[in-house]
Amino acid sequence: MHFPPSSESVAGTSSSPVGSQPWSGAGSSTAQRVQRYSGFRPEVQGLRAVAVLLVVLYHVFMGRVSGGVDIFLFISAFFMTLSFVRKLEGGRPLALGRYWLHTFKRLLPLAVVVILVTFVLLWCFFPAADVPEFRSQGVASAFYLENWALASNAVDYYAADHSTASPFQHFWSLSVQGQVFLTWPLIFGLAWLVKRRTGRSSVPVLAACFGVVFAVSLVFSVVTTATQQQFAYFDTRARLWEFALGSLVALAIPYLNLPRVVRVVLGWGGFVSMVLVGILVDVQGAFPGWIALWPLLSAAAIIVAGQSGSALGLDRFLSWAPVVKLGDAAYALYLVHWPLLVTYLVVRDRPVAGPRSGVVIVVVSVLLALLLTKFVENPLKRWKWPEARNWRLALVIVICMGLVLATAGTWSAVERHRTAQLEARAELNNPGARVLEPGYEFTGDENAPTLPRSEELADYHADLGSKCPSDIDIDSSVRKYCTEVLGNDDAEKTVLVLGNSHAQQWIPAIKTYAQDHNWRVIAYVGQGCFYTEASQQPKTQPHCAGWFEHSEHLLTSNDFDTVFLQGTFASVESERVNENLTSAIRRLTGRGTTVVGIRDTPRFKEGLTQCALALDRDDPQCTQVPPAVRQDDPQKALADGIDGYVTVDMTSFICPGGSCHPVIGNVYVFADTNHLSAPYGESLIDAFGDQLTEALS
Repeated sequence: MHFPPSSESVAGTSSSPVGSQPWSGAGSSTAQRVQRYSGFRPEVQGLRAVAVLLVVLYHVFMGRVSGGVDIFLFISAFFMTLSFVRKLEGGRPLALGRYWLHTFKRLLPLAVVVILVTFVLLWCFFPAADVPEFRSQGVASAFYLENWALASNAVDYYAADHSTASPFQHFWSLSVQGQVFLTWPLIFGLAWLVKRRTGRSSVPVLAACFGVVFAVSLVFSVVTTATQQQFAYFDTRARLWEFALGSLVALAIPYLNLPRVVRVVLGWGGFVSMVLVGILVDVQGAFPGWIALWPLLSAAAIIVAGQSGSALGLDRFLSWAPVVKLGDAAYALYLVHWPLLVTYLVVRDRPVAGPRSGVVIVVVSVLLALLLTKFVENPLKRWKWPEARNWRLALVIVICMGLVLATAGTWSAVERHRTAQLEARAELNNPGARVLEPGYEFTGDENAPTLPRSEELADYHADLGSKCPSDIDIDSSVRKYCTEVLGNDDAEKTVLVLGNSHAQQWIPAIKTYAQDHNWRVIAYVGQGCFYTEASQQPKTQPHCAGWFEHSEHLLTSNDFDTVFLQGTFASVESERVNENLTSAIRRLTGRGTTVVGIRDTPRFKEGLTQCALALDRDDPQCTQVPPAVRQDDPQKALADGIDGYVTVDMTSFICPGGSCHPVIGNVYVFADTNHLSAPYGESLIDAFGDQLTEALS
């Protein structure tokens, strides 16, 4: 992490230890007060060292949140505010444009070096299936958008197995910080306008603004943490109060005049409190809500204590040269420790680091951080050429971002070209389920790569088509779940695909059949949702309640000739027909609608494809025989008892002979533990159509 890179706020000098002597407020202007407190703060630099060590140690050894990152956010706003208040009260121009350019010119180069090196680690060591997503996160990190990328992907920051985490995940806080570096100066600009018009101090205006931000953001943070914690953790809006608190402390601290004894007690009390946060409190699911006040107030106590002038003061330790030196390298240490940790876990296939390996990771991270600070960060800070002109600063920023974008783009383009070549020969080399057809004879290349490539396994969601057409009657709150898969103004039938991703994976087959039979296809898909009843919607998917609630209106207010849905619900051990779904089927068929129940895809504890990638595609450990696969389709009895309800069971093509193999016809059957891969699903189109024709007839 990093302070706002202002030489005035972090690299100034002072003839006497700042904060070591109390001063009287009489006759002191705000500018004088702030100036006396500003300058180089060795104890705060030491605080950075402690905070980053907490982050590293908790990541490596405990897999928990320490509050160290929150302290970094707090400190960055603290120094930014001091810097701008000095300008405001001293009558100096804010020069916001140059501030922004100067800030990102100093932050980006080291970050880009780490991103590019992490790209190399991705290419060499990480599972190919994860590379596309992680590569895009590298780009998001360079553009200070990683927090939103993680939030949109519902990443669990508290996941116990760090080996599955993104090596760019730690960039979320840098992204939040970068966004605040862009927006915070606008508040100072408002204070400048007020001061220019009224001639009064900017401090009350800033205090009011930051007070409002603190209150609103803290309430927002508490509420969203309670309702959707995984998203809130990365949400900039839920973090603004941490910056606002740092700014408020910066505004107040020049007016504080505390006795030496109080400073000593505050310093050590804040230090002990800060270290104990992650030990005493199980913060999983609590951050960034009100509990984050604990580490922030601890850091505030240390900063307020300042340089006590006492031999017993915490500042004697924090100002110790080795601690300050580590504080100088805090930014680099934060950047390098996480990709090193995650790469080690991936290479060794471990969920967490052990005691000995953890010590090695920490030591290597510290050494790398010191080297990067000495040979990369500091020389670039001292580089004078960009500072001479604003356009030169902008050029450095553009080059840094361009390097990441060009590297990722070229890498992606090469992979797309390779994929296109493989797909051009896939008809012969990768027949998939077509090899199960009677009399099929393979004439392709036996040594051709198996599809999909591992990095494309995650791309199994079928295209849902265009936005919901205007003639479909549906509540506006859930209209986003409705799409038109296949439009047809002269369609003989309008059919609906209803359900979640397990229904969605059959859309290519349904669409092909619809094209051949002059149908129009509408989809109403809620990821992770079940068309059963409201109480059975997953609590981890809060959108499902609304999705299900309005599904009945969709079905009764529109004339669908046929409805496709998931007819059974499979688990690792069993498969069943849901009673509530049975009632819904009777209601639909009673209105004259044909309902097609598609048997659920088998589920496994561990992915068969992932097993084959780790071991070998022919390894017997990667073939499984789930009990549910060997039983008859549980829907059969239901279909026999309800006119208008027909079933499609593709199990014999997914697990032929009752055995589920990772590869059929040189195609990986499964994308994960319960979804078909996209190429294998496409290879089932003809077989699906044959079964559907038979069922409907």
